[in-house]
Amino acid sequence: MARTITPEEQNLAQELLQRARRAMDQIAGYDQERIDRLIRAVAWATANEKTATRLANMGVDESGLGDRAGRPNKRFKIMGILRDALRQKSMGVIEELPEKGIVKYAKPAGVIASLVPVTNAALTEPGNGIYALKCKDAIIFSPHPGSRGTTFETVRVMREAVRRLGAPEDVFQCIEKPSIPLAQELMAICDLTIATGGGAMVRAAYSSGKPAYGVGAGNATMVIDETAEIGEAARNTRLSKTSDFGSGCSADGNLVVEETIYERFLDQLQVEGGYLVNEDEKALLRKALWDAEGHRTTETIARPAACIAQIAGFSIPPDRCFLIVPETQIGKEHPFSSEKLCTVLSIFKYGGRFANALEMVRRIYEVGGKGHSCGIYSFNDEHIHHLALMAPVSRIMVRQPQSKANAGAFNNGMPMTSSMGCGIWGGNITNENISLKHYMQLTWVARPIAEDRPSEAELFGEFYNTETW
Repeated sequence: MARTITPEEQNLAQELLQRARRAMDQIAGYDQERIDRLIRAVAWATANEKTATRLANMGVDESGLGDRAGRPNKRFKIMGILRDALRQKSMGVIEELPEKGIVKYAKPAGVIASLVPVTNAALTEPGNGIYALKCKDAIIFSPHPGSRGTTFETVRVMREAVRRLGAPEDVFQCIEKPSIPLAQELMAICDLTIATGGGAMVRAAYSSGKPAYGVGAGNATMVIDETAEIGEAARNTRLSKTSDFGSGCSADGNLVVEETIYERFLDQLQVEGGYLVNEDEKALLRKALWDAEGHRTTETIARPAACIAQIAGFSIPPDRCFLIVPETQIGKEHPFSSEKLCTVLSIFKYGGRFANALEMVRRIYEVGGKGHSCGIYSFNDEHIHHLALMAPVSRIMVRQPQSKANAGAFNNGMPMTSSMGCGIWGGNITNENISLKHYMQLTWVARPIAEDRPSEAELFGEFYNTETW
């Protein structure tokens, strides 16, 4: 039975809220230049190479999840978020539409509750914090218990950055001893929740009674058609699949490959460091990755390929960095077609018309991952177009490493973020990358314009003056 919140936790939540509101009052009069200076300081404090590496490694060591060597590279996401935030206004008039007589004014969203996932400690905090401070919000972070020390230290660094510039530290606060009841109380009393984490916590955010932005589960599926540049597609697959040991919901989970290039592509994946499992090893992997009830086993999430193989009961050469599982079956009873959250990759073959690939994509997303993202390696614009027409996802990456691109990259136009909405498919309110616009409220001012009233004949077209039903 889930425990209820204690009086001490209730008092703590209220104290954090009141401190946040006082901090917001103190920065209410800051102009854009001063706010932009503050977010630059926060970004530098957390994204400079020395500190970012220390915090990233702290998160890996504390949680036991992820890649010590690769995770510090997430600091570039903080730099991208800063870039996007600096290029936009966040107070006063932010947009004018003279032809419509519309002027839009930005206002703070309020006090934000931010749920930090165990795999993204040291990124979610500055990412959300920069956007919140840019809009003159205050934000309270609720860590995952498995990485609470990392989150608390990251927020301490952020608080020190603004304190040195004379701003109130309490624009950033962190729960030191997290619990589910305390997180739920925080979501219920704050003005807005940004929930990045497991499905249960996201559902709790939406049931808190307050507005919330949540995320959905991933099961990223990549289509590789006959026009693909095989070397590029295989290299990007490796980059995406091995990033932080496949811990992100954006990591490639399934490849759907055209039959005439299938064998060459499979060979190229092995050149990139993939290990092709045989049927016996596949059976061992299934037992290791999913328990008897079909749930993912925690000890195989975000682990190196060699570690997963060892848990499964076989060994792989030391230079192999991800496991390739050939698969022909799709469905909930075939777990290799579902999200893996590790360095295991499923590969499917399609033949004939491109419509056959689309049908496989459709079936895979019936297993899981609707709303999140997929991708395609193709130079056929018709194929890209038809995938975009049917795929039940919020974002499609074309010829890019999925886990490094769909949350924004320096070589695409996606808004930089650490949280991605998955639309109604994923049980979310938005399909967009959660970015600056989601941290503010808008007041629309409408002035009179010349009347824009079409005639009834123009509006009703062929039905005008015909017999009514």
